[in-house]
Amino acid sequence: MLNGVLQWLNRRWPFSAAINAALKEDIPGGSSTAYTLGSVLLTLVLVQVITGIFQVFFFVPSVDHAYDSLSYLRTDVPFGWLIHGLHYWGANVMIIAMLLHMVRVFVWGAYKRPRELTWLFGVVLLIITMGMSFTGGPLPWDQAGYWAAEVGTSIPSSLPLIGSLTTELMRGGTDMGQLTISRFFVLHVMVLPLVLFAIIIFHIVALRVNGAVGPWDSSRHIKTGPFWPDQAFKDMMSACAIALLLMTLTILAPPGFTGPADPLSTTYTPKPEWNFLFLYEALKYFEGPLEPLGVAGVPAVLVLILVILPFIDRSPERNPFMRPVAMAAATVFAIVLIGLTIAGYVSKPGIHELPTSSAASANSANKPKTGLPMMPENIARGATVYRSAGCGGCHSINGSGGTAGPDLSNEGNRDRDRDWFRDQIRNPKSHFPDTIMPSFTGFNDQQLNDLIDYLGSLNGPSANKPSSPSTAASPSEVKPASAVPRSPALNRTAGYAAGTIGNSAQGALIFDKQCVSCHSHNAIGGIPNPGADEGVVPSLNPIDKAVFNKDPRHFAENVDAFIQHGSVPSGKNPRLHMPSFGDSSSLTQQQISNLEAYIMELNGVDRAKMINPGIEPVTFFFIFIPAFLLIMSIMGGIYRCLPKDRKEKQQESHLDL
Repeated sequence: MLNGVLQWLNRRWPFSAAINAALKEDIPGGSSTAYTLGSVLLTLVLVQVITGIFQVFFFVPSVDHAYDSLSYLRTDVPFGWLIHGLHYWGANVMIIAMLLHMVRVFVWGAYKRPRELTWLFGVVLLIITMGMSFTGGPLPWDQAGYWAAEVGTSIPSSLPLIGSLTTELMRGGTDMGQLTISRFFVLHVMVLPLVLFAIIIFHIVALRVNGAVGPWDSSRHIKTGPFWPDQAFKDMMSACAIALLLMTLTILAPPGFTGPADPLSTTYTPKPEWNFLFLYEALKYFEGPLEPLGVAGVPAVLVLILVILPFIDRSPERNPFMRPVAMAAATVFAIVLIGLTIAGYVSKPGIHELPTSSAASANSANKPKTGLPMMPENIARGATVYRSAGCGGCHSINGSGGTAGPDLSNEGNRDRDRDWFRDQIRNPKSHFPDTIMPSFTGFNDQQLNDLIDYLGSLNGPSANKPSSPSTAASPSEVKPASAVPRSPALNRTAGYAAGTIGNSAQGALIFDKQCVSCHSHNAIGGIPNPGADEGVVPSLNPIDKAVFNKDPRHFAENVDAFIQHGSVPSGKNPRLHMPSFGDSSSLTQQQISNLEAYIMELNGVDRAKMINPGIEPVTFFFIFIPAFLLIMSIMGGIYRCLPKDRKEKQQESHLDL
């Protein structure tokens, strides 16, 4: 019956001839595991295509829904965690495999005449793969992807004439936004894959025209081996090994949740993806007027070296031991790239300073709140620091903000110097020992100066009576908590942050800035709160039983109600109450989601817990491994059962009908 089907197909399409053309090839020197990297790359491309298609069914390419839609896939869709993990690790392993493949081709001298075109197609494939990595990273619209794209798209901006235009074309404007994710999505799932598939075909055709290069020792070329089944079996085994590696990485080292993108974050250290760290680090050596040279020159030189390699190394010698100059140059080249990558990974830059475009956005965002006609750049940056640090949770400006601290609307008219402000921000107890204001020591010098400039520019009408310098930050100025409307926070609607999976590590940093003054370190609570029935600030570790819930979504909603809307403890006149960080916009929704993830982690609940995994990853691992090993054993047994003469015959007539 199978022969009948094949004959029917062959009469209408050259089915057998196409497969024979793909499989019938002599391998000089015989088959080798060293030749399997090309097939490994094809396997990885197939994995990326399949998992990418599945993700597109759930992914929403918008700044409002991209992160949450991908989080939903990973936590609520059966085996969604597997699909996303395979795609994530497949992209990273694909770049490594491609680099190893090019190293193997270089060492074997397979780029030399007449295979120059095959090498050039490979260089184009490397560039396209890097492009897909660059455009795929920001699509989840999380902190890691957003800031990697922010850094990557800002790099060309220093180029004369075309720099700003290039950045705007990539972003769809001066700032990162909806057009950015739309353009990156189209490039990642349509344009670049189509180009990639076309170049893969050209690359394979060019490879088949000249055949495999074989060992560099020409004496070993006397012996040849068939591609099918000898080399094909090694290719299949290598593809299975890569599949096992991807599965293991997905289960044992799943990609983390870095939290939703927050353009105003001052706690996240922005860096590009690991495969662009060499460029990120190299550009640090090109400062000032040399910056355009580094931006355009470094990538251009690297690509140029790869392109002209087969044309400057025209010697027919392929033995690496007989090519000391080429091998030494390649070794130095590799060491420099690896060294720059490692240096970029371990480098610890200061707290991120927003680009000028983002500062301009902050400027316009602050204009209605402060009443300033047009902020100078330093004051606009200071306003951003004020918001990002959550100062509005306790202080108000022109009626907007919290009430636990003094009103700052008229702060610029008070007789205070910069040193006073600096001490007040970094060590407020040096002025007022009983103050509840925490110490803000995480600001760098520029951020501190910008914040002081912003506070000094405030000269609007004060909501409260201006106080004298000697009593400005005194607790006596704190508005009584009884003056604040008392509404049970749990009865209020949870905000956007409750449905978003945050980053607990970032939440810990936010906690240190916003909450530590009342809840103490490690969120244990216990800070005195005179006038409250409990007498102390409630502990967050463990949190109140009425708030705790084993279901991460319900737990997040309970915590979110307090953070968004604030809360006043029961009692006659409690001195401290929780400010409304959400209603006052002193924390962004992204920051609140991170803070909630940290509080939940303290109480042993994982905000990113899989609600519907299909099969738990660890259980899946112990099911998959035995089944995988069994399949590989069966494949090996089938191959070994083929007698030698049958293998050779198979090469010529395995599909002849």
